[in-house]
Formats: sequence, structure tokens, C-alpha cells
Amino acid sequence: MDLALLEAELRARGEPPFRARQVWSWIARGAKGYEQMTDLPVGLRGELASSVPLSTLTVVRQDEARDRTVKTLFRTRDGHPVEAVLMRYRDGRRSICVSSQSGCPLTCTFCATGAMQFRRNLTGWEIIDQALHFRRFETVDHCVFMGMGEPMLNFDHVLDAARRLPDLGITHRRTTISTIGWLPGLQRFVDEVAEPIRLALSLHAADPTLRSTIMPVNDRYPLPDVLAECVRYFRLRRRRVFVEYVMLAGVNDRVEQARELAALLDPQVFKVNLIPYNPTGMYDGSSRKAIDAFKHVLDRARIPVTVRLTRGRDIAAACGQLATSG
Repeated sequence: MDLALLEAELRARGEPPFRARQVWSWIARGAKGYEQMTDLPVGLRGELASSVPLSTLTVVRQDEARDRTVKTLFRTRDGHPVEAVLMRYRDGRRSICVSSQSGCPLTCTFCATGAMQFRRNLTGWEIIDQALHFRRFETVDHCVFMGMGEPMLNFDHVLDAARRLPDLGITHRRTTISTIGWLPGLQRFVDEVAEPIRLALSLHAADPTLRSTIMPVNDRYPLPDVLAECVRYFRLRRRRVFVEYVMLAGVNDRVEQARELAALLDPQVFKVNLIPYNPTGMYDGSSRKAIDAFKHVLDRARIPVTVRLTRGRDIAAACGQLATSG
């Protein structure tokens, strides 16, 4: 829903300003069409249905995995592909993973999105419309900005979208924005975001040379500078930073590399999520034995650590798998 377009259409029809708030309230609660908006005049509902689309995105395809994870491919009005994911958990949580860009320009070697053509940043409404799509068929309560793209490269639009999520039932404390360490956006996040939105750092190697090989952004913004901003976030907000660490067989999963990671991280500041790798062509995923041994080192160092559940692998909806050639 492009609220600016809606407001312009309402003004052109001489409607009072509160009409836009009425429409947004219905949209945020999952309305599937203007006909459901019973506190709007019938004639106005018909006029808006023909002039203001319910979404800035068009659904191209939707797939459901064996674990009931749903991946949706959208296209923007100018034809660019975007993917988003709904993850359903046994405890009742409904978490959505949204994209901030069509493609990504930062070429992390483990991520399928980095291999596809970068198109452009998404607008705030294109981001929120991914969440609204899933809200139309069930309640959602968590959101992670971990889909296509680097959120800190699209800071203003990402924040615009994140700040509207509570209207959909997703509180700031259940919203997480991830970065691979794009320092200008990360600094703005620390300085400007007063809401208790969570921060996640995509790290994947404690050794600078290895991290630069996996993630070229490390050459531009070295890890010590990025970690310093994460520590500043913790000191200002008193909220831990989540560290995302994808497990690549024979690359970053050895016990000595776990020791390097433990030495790098302050257990008061960081919590580590170990992510079983979802193969995208370049690497193999670590064995369960290797992941357990890695976790054991972090446990002994008292670094808070969990092994993340893999969701939607069979429909290429898992971490690092979002990509389309379309």
C-alpha cells in the first residue's frame, strides 16, 4: 500500500484526512480488499479499488516447504524480482524474512543473492508490502530484515518500514535488522534508532583474511571497526547483538576458528547463532559433528550460542538461498 498515493487520491476527491488512517488500519490488520472496509462509503471503496492498488508488489509465485515455510516471489511495478519468506514454528511463532533490495551489490561468496544481478533499493512501501502479503492470510509476530540485500545500504527505507511493523502486530523488540558490516548505515543505526529494534551482524569468520575472502566488504570496513559500533550499540541500548555465523565445511568450522571467535567476542555484548549452511553451489555445509564441536568451544568460553533451525531448504527459502534469475 503506497500511503502517499492513497492520501493524494483522497485529497483529490475532497475526502477528510482521517480516511487515510481508516484505510491503513484495515490494511495493517490484513484486509484483502477495499470491500472489507465497512466504515468507508461504498462509492469511495469502489473508486479506491480502481485507482490505488492494495500492494506495490505483484505475486509471481508462491511455494510451501515440507516444514510449512512459505516463499513468495514478487515483482515490483517496474519489473524487478523480490523474495520474502514466512516461517512457521511449532510454538506458534510466525516470523517473516523480508528483503530490502532486489539483488545485492556486496557479493558475499556463500550467498545466492550476491550472485544475481543487483537491480535497486526497495522503497519503504515495497518492503512493508512483503509483510502485508503474509499478514493477509495469518497473524505474524516477528520480522527479520535478512532477505535479499544489505539493509544498511537502504537505511531510510528500511527504517520507514520497520517503524510501521507494530501496526501489523510485530513489535520493535521482535524486529531484527541484519548487516554484513556496512559501516555508514550501522553508525546511523546506532546513533538514530531509539526504538528497541534488534541488531544482527553477519560475521562468518574471526580471521580478517578469511573474512575478506568470504565477504569482500571486510576490506572496505574492517571487522574491528564494525565490532566497535556493535559494542557502542550495546552500551547505548543495553541490548545484545546477534552474531550470524554460517558453517562452511573446511572453511570456517574448525575448533581453532571457534577459539578465535570466542576470543573476539565479549559474552556480555554478543550472542552467536550458528547457521547450518544451505548449499548454493560454492561450499559444502559443515557436518553436525563439526557444528557441535564448534558450539562446545563457545559454550566453554561462556559465549551465548544456539544452532539455528533450518527452514524451507527444499524450496530454496533458507538462509543464503534467496535468489532469482528472473
